[in-house]
Amino acid sequence: MQIDNLLYKFYYKWWKNIDKPILILVGLLFAIGLFFSLVSTSLIASDKLDTNSYFFFFKHLIYVLIGIIIIFIFSSLETNKLLKYSIILFFISILSLVLVPIIGVEVKGSKRWIDLFFLPRFQPIEVLKPFLVVILAIIFCNNRLNIITKYLFSAFLISTISLLLIIQPDIGQTLLVVFSWAVLIFTSGINIYFLFAIFLLGSSLLVYLIIYVPKFDYIQGRIFSFFNRETGSHNFQSDKAIDSITSGGFFGKGIGEGTLKNRVPEAHTDYIISVISEEFGVFTIMLILLLFLILIYMVFKKIRFENDDMIKLILIGSISLILMQATIHIGVNIRLLPTTGMTLPFLSYGGSSIVSTSILAGIILNLTKRKIN
Repeated sequence: MQIDNLLYKFYYKWWKNIDKPILILVGLLFAIGLFFSLVSTSLIASDKLDTNSYFFFFKHLIYVLIGIIIIFIFSSLETNKLLKYSIILFFISILSLVLVPIIGVEVKGSKRWIDLFFLPRFQPIEVLKPFLVVILAIIFCNNRLNIITKYLFSAFLISTISLLLIIQPDIGQTLLVVFSWAVLIFTSGINIYFLFAIFLLGSSLLVYLIIYVPKFDYIQGRIFSFFNRETGSHNFQSDKAIDSITSGGFFGKGIGEGTLKNRVPEAHTDYIISVISEEFGVFTIMLILLLFLILIYMVFKKIRFENDDMIKLILIGSISLILMQATIHIGVNIRLLPTTGMTLPFLSYGGSSIVSTSILAGIILNLTKRKIN
């Protein structure tokens, strides 16, 4: 009897009302990531660490399975519970982010991860980002606050998070956080001059940090290298990535035939696009980009017919985060942007990244469900 009730709830409360095209597209993107991990990217990472050839693939598979559970949980919640739990998890994530400079684990010169009790090592900002979007939407849609208070409070929140990220340092994630805030305040109807003033202030602060704070000399070096490719000393990663992409041509060399991929650093995470391109070609990359564009179109189509301003803002913020992260990843891989560590949503290896993307996908699926009484 209990099993029948569970099946009834699953069918009528979830499967019958979930947006199946979005769900299928999310599942397809995860499956594509696993496929490339199995036949290519995980093998490269395993070889470099001299471990079992499929070590990273099986870890990737476990992360995706955890991600599927997360998607189901978040997409199953009632909207009011989704907002309530998001607030709680936001403050837990903020606390974790505060702990990073204190008990964080330093990897390659950056302290971005923490080991907390029985939990595996994770990156707090990745968990924080989806809930930040929800919190910002709640602030902007709170009718008890006047418009100035909304902007100042949200600006204080973003400034605090950005400062914690800059300390690590993690400029890439800082830009993502600021971008998500900018998208939401622009969508909420902010005065364009106020937005421009904020942009100038933020840009001036960033330039000051890069030029005058020694801790950020590496950013200055990367920017210099980006504009001076012949003399720059930070071009190794991007040069190997672009070589891998161009060597594959339009249709690629075939599974296992890539040779330059072994020279690409972080091939299974930050430079997955370049590895895929060498063996499967630019054509495959174009198909992957098409899937992302279809996902964005589907979500914005839902936003168009949504009457609740808060839900609109959450959906816009969530899909914008995915879009911006994918844009930075691809831009770095094809040398349109300076080098920065950024995974490709759904496809790249990485527990924290997959959890973050899964939470965003769960929130999107929750808020695009068919409304029932």
